[in-house]
Amino acid sequence: MHPTRRRLIAASAGILATPALITSSQAQTTFPTKPIRIVVPYPAGGQTDGIARSFGDFVSRKLGQSVVVDNKGGAGGAIGCVEVKRAAPDGHTLLCTISSSLIQNRVTVKDLPYDPEKDFTYLAMTTSTGGPVVAAEKTGAKNLAEFVAYARKVDKVNWGAYGPGSTPHVLIETMARQYGFKVEVVQYRGEAPMWADVTAQQLDGASGSPAASAAVIASGKGRAIAITGDRLASLPDVATMEEQGAKGGFYETRAFAAFAVPSATPEDIAKKLSDALFEAGIDPKVKQLMANYLIKGPLNFEQTNAVFKRDTEVMLAVLKEIGLKPE
Repeated sequence: MHPTRRRLIAASAGILATPALITSSQAQTTFPTKPIRIVVPYPAGGQTDGIARSFGDFVSRKLGQSVVVDNKGGAGGAIGCVEVKRAAPDGHTLLCTISSSLIQNRVTVKDLPYDPEKDFTYLAMTTSTGGPVVAAEKTGAKNLAEFVAYARKVDKVNWGAYGPGSTPHVLIETMARQYGFKVEVVQYRGEAPMWADVTAQQLDGASGSPAASAAVIASGKGRAIAITGDRLASLPDVATMEEQGAKGGFYETRAFAAFAVPSATPEDIAKKLSDALFEAGIDPKVKQLMANYLIKGPLNFEQTNAVFKRDTEVMLAVLKEIGLKPE
């Protein structure tokens, strides 16, 4: 082939390749190029859904693209997590889910179809402040020590929870081992029926969110004997579990809601999303939502990943200790 012709072909190939390079570069610098979808692995109307919608509204205004929340409930959050795992890693599909689907599911779900450590990049996180530990009126307990004394007297404590590995479940199993009493955990589909049975004195106690437990506490059918996490402004005189002598790494963990993208998402896009989610903390609507739900945050990228690593190690160790296995 003549040298001039070879040079012409090479130059033409270079010209043809250039638009693709420019397009790739522009795709990253101009992100987002289409509506963003936030997948929530739980039904609409819940706390996780509210967090996704509130933060999503700010991200939409910040990045100039519409944000749609897509509720993909089922299988303890696994369906929604798999949906995001399989999504194109271009930043246009996010996951907003809670700690149980990212940590507890590793123990409670057989053949989990996603790897929380390898399949996602975590961007931002909100954490809970604290939740009441409530003893039924029939126990006569007014604090942790009195409840332990009651638990040691009866054959076993009937305790409410809302799923294997949930915070109420792990809490009472941890307490039973530390203080030496027997427990039977009754699992419910949600907090409402659990608190109804505390009110009816069918349970000796339960723990959960401040909002859901408020009615049973106000009625006197249940008494807040301790707080998991930090003290609550609504129950200022109720000491935390740690303040009353409870010991163990579990008491340092907090339930969280995390935003994530598929792990192959380009770093600059992940950072842009993380920064926008973190900045949402200054928005009045987001601040009001966090106050209503008694949650803190958001945490930035580094803080989010540090908390995720710590809580994963602690919770998996606790779940192994209590012998939790897939159903």
